[in-house]
Amino acid sequence: MKLCFVSLGCDKNLVDSERMITLLSKEGFELTDLEEEAEVIVVNTCCFIDSAKSESIEEILRLAQYKEDGACRCLIVAGCLAQRYPAEIQKELPEADALVGTGAIGDIVDAVRASLKEKGTVFLRPPEEAADINTGRIIATPGNYEYLKIAEGCGRRCTYCIIPAIRGRYRSVPEPVLLKEAEELAQRGVKELILVAQETGLYGSDLYGKKTLPELLSRLSDIEGIRWIRIMYYYPEEVTAEFIEAVRSLPKVLPYLDMPVQHASDRILKAMGRRTSQAELRAVVERLRREIPEITLRTTLISGFPGETEEDHEELKRFVSEMRFDRLGVFPYSEEEGTPAASFPDQVPEKERKRRRDEIMELQQKIVFEEGKKLIGRSFEVQIEGRLPEENAFIGRTRRDAPEVDGFFFLEEKRGMREYMTGDFVRAWVTGTRGYDLTGVL
Repeated sequence: MKLCFVSLGCDKNLVDSERMITLLSKEGFELTDLEEEAEVIVVNTCCFIDSAKSESIEEILRLAQYKEDGACRCLIVAGCLAQRYPAEIQKELPEADALVGTGAIGDIVDAVRASLKEKGTVFLRPPEEAADINTGRIIATPGNYEYLKIAEGCGRRCTYCIIPAIRGRYRSVPEPVLLKEAEELAQRGVKELILVAQETGLYGSDLYGKKTLPELLSRLSDIEGIRWIRIMYYYPEEVTAEFIEAVRSLPKVLPYLDMPVQHASDRILKAMGRRTSQAELRAVVERLRREIPEITLRTTLISGFPGETEEDHEELKRFVSEMRFDRLGVFPYSEEEGTPAASFPDQVPEKERKRRRDEIMELQQKIVFEEGKKLIGRSFEVQIEGRLPEENAFIGRTRRDAPEVDGFFFLEEKRGMREYMTGDFVRAWVTGTRGYDLTGVL
C-alpha cells in the first residue's frame, strides 16, 4: 500500500516521523509524496502553541479530503495533538481513523492495520513507556544533514510550557545507541549532525549521574564522515567549563549555540519558572564570547507573558540591543490550558503580544543587517545545499546558520565552475548581504 507522511512542528518531531516511516517501510508500505495516490496518510502533529494546534487541525481536515478526492483509505493522527487531546479529536474530528500518541509511535504499524479494519482506534501510552526504536530510520532531510535526538521529554516545568505533560520526564538516549545511529547516518552520507532534545545540556544526567554532553561530543567527533556537529536547545544555566572546552577543542563541533533565554526581566523570568536572572544571562553571553570568540549565538524570546508591563518590554528591548544576538526569534505568549501561566492574572491582550513581538524583531533585524555587513571580506566554509539556475548561484550554509531557522549563503556561479552537489564543502569569500543572507564567490 502507498503511504504518505506529513510531519509538522519541530525537528524533534521530524525524528519521530522518520522512525515511524521506517517501521512502516519495513512492513512493506511504499512511501510516496503524492498525497492523492496514498492509501494511508499519517500526519505527525504539533500542539506546542495555539498556532501549531491550528495548523495541525487544518492539515488533518485538508488531508481528509483525499478520502473523497484521492485513494486514501485511512488517515492516522499521530504525535503531540493525539497525546494531548484524544477525546476531543474523537469527538470533533471524526475524519481521523486512528490516534497514535507520542508514547505509542512504536505502535504505528498496528495502528495502521487496525484502522484499515475498524475506525476510531486509539493507541496511547505514557510517554515514558515509549518503545525503544532508536536504531535505523529513513532520512526525511535532504541527506547532507540530519537531526540526532539525544534525549526525550523535559523536567523543567516552565510555567508556560505543556511539553512535560506531552513528552514526559527527561530521558537521555544511551550513548552506545547514539553512536551506532550516528555511524549509520555517516555511512549514508550525512555530513552534519544536529543534536536536539528539549534540553541538550542535561544529557546523561539521568543515566550516568552527571552531565556527559562533552564526552558524547568527543566520541561523535571520532566518527569518520561527519564534518560538522551543531548543538541546539542548550539552556544557559548548563554552560560549564567542560562544555566550553569541548566546543573549543573539538574541530568538528561548530562554534554555534542555540540557547533559549525567553526574557530578560527578572520578575518575568521568575514567573516563567526559569532558573536564570538577567545578570546571569549577561554573564553567560559574555563568557561564551570571551572564551569562544567565533561563536554564533541564537536565542528565542516570549513577548507578552502574563503580567509583562511596558517597562518589562522596554527592559527586554534594551537587553536585545546590548546583547546583539546573531540569531533571534520571538514568539507571542500562547495561553496553554493545563499550564500554571494560563491561570495567571494580568493576561496581556493578543494584539499587544504581537505588537511587542514585532518591535523586538524589527530591532533584531537592524542588528543582523549591521553585523552582516561586518562579514564582507571574510571567508567561510560553505556547505552546498542546491543550485538556483535562475540566479546563477549555488545555495548553501556557513557554520553560522542552522537549517530551516537561519539564513543562506548564495555562491555566485561563474563560467568553468564545477557542478557542486548537495553536501559538498567549498571555501568562499563574503562579497555582500541580501537581507538575512550572505552572497559571495569561491
